[in-house]
Amino acid sequence: MSDVFTTRVLDVSTGAAERVLDITGDCESFLREAAGGRDGLLNVFVPHATAGIAVLETGAGSDDDLLAALHTLLPADDRWQHRHGSPGHGRDHVLPALVPPHATLPVVGGRLELGTWQSVCLVDTNRDNPERKVRLSFLG
Repeated sequence: MSDVFTTRVLDVSTGAAERVLDITGDCESFLREAAGGRDGLLNVFVPHATAGIAVLETGAGSDDDLLAALHTLLPADDRWQHRHGSPGHGRDHVLPALVPPHATLPVVGGRLELGTWQSVCLVDTNRDNPERKVRLSFLG
């Protein structure tokens, strides 16, 4: 049985370019307040139809590699039936099928239990919506 459920919404500006934005520090800051040294789970959720959450290495090129792979898999051209917004915007609505809008991660002793090179990232390919919300929820 859970003793604690705490949630917070982050307002995140991703700008007008496609981005993989590392939000690990925000997750850790939230857990310092919410977890109180307890074990549990952190759920990270982005309530948008055109963004996702990924756990990957950043800073060594993997974030750029992810965007390049998404360009290959989901080209920003006119093939998409969903056609409002900027050209190729329909691909942004397919993104969450490949990069899900959520991740649930272990918390041990109040700290996020990630591998050495893992980071929690917001993936946003939608240039039409530069303002995002990310919900962090701790259950422990």
